[in-house]
Amino acid sequence: MLIELATQYLSYVDEMFTTESKISLLTNNDFSWDGAATVKVYRITTAGMHDYGRRGPEVGNWSRYGPLQSLDATTQSMTLRRDRSFSFVIDRLDADETKRALQASTALARQVREVVLPEVDAWTYAQMSEHAGIKPAAAALTPDNIFDEIVKGSNALDNAEVPEVGRCLMVTPDTYMMMKKNNSIIMETNIAQDMRLRGIIAMIDGLNVIRIPANRLPDSFGFMIAHPVATVAPTKLASYRIHENPPGINGSLVEGRINYDAFVLENKADALYLQATV
Repeated sequence: MLIELATQYLSYVDEMFTTESKISLLTNNDFSWDGAATVKVYRITTAGMHDYGRRGPEVGNWSRYGPLQSLDATTQSMTLRRDRSFSFVIDRLDADETKRALQASTALARQVREVVLPEVDAWTYAQMSEHAGIKPAAAALTPDNIFDEIVKGSNALDNAEVPEVGRCLMVTPDTYMMMKKNNSIIMETNIAQDMRLRGIIAMIDGLNVIRIPANRLPDSFGFMIAHPVATVAPTKLASYRIHENPPGINGSLVEGRINYDAFVLENKADALYLQATV
């Protein structure tokens, strides 16, 4: 006698692991793209210093203040390049016969969490890496040399007169593991809960340590020291909609669109120090 055993399908959904975006710690939104697709930022030069001619102007100069100089005013244009979208349908019977595991609202949240935000992160980190102002030669990072390499980066930002407060150290999980194996590194891990909630896991040499999944970073990424003043990361539009029973569909039509980009300000590029690996 053949007995067909019962099979039970639960409404539980096996979700993928995802990491919350941390770009808000590493970038700024100092400019507004409201009503425009392009923003231009002026870069103004300065004048050199001279010895004041107390007894009169030097030969060839008409002023005791020295030669007259003109200031240059050039612009950096930033045009949003990323206009991305998605669309999917959940049939009404599919939603019913999966015990509501297929729900438009939860599916949309999953799409944003697992697809949209990782894409925005990857694009932003790629722009920061490509346009970083300080890029030493690629090096093989090890537990023995990782601390020295990080200190070199901090020193480079010091010499570039980058603000000290707010600097972040972006590391991959592999680099972070090297740091924990280095006896010279004393990381301050007793940090405020609100900082942990934002994604800061420790502090070292005055840097907020932020761990980023390797799949959101460019190849050969070792670590980056970044100050948020360098990178502008605007999201001009983030529109997500659920249409119930639109024409031609019995169920939910989910659509989303996001218009975003990331730009490194040319005069502040030295606030990004990228150490690549070999």
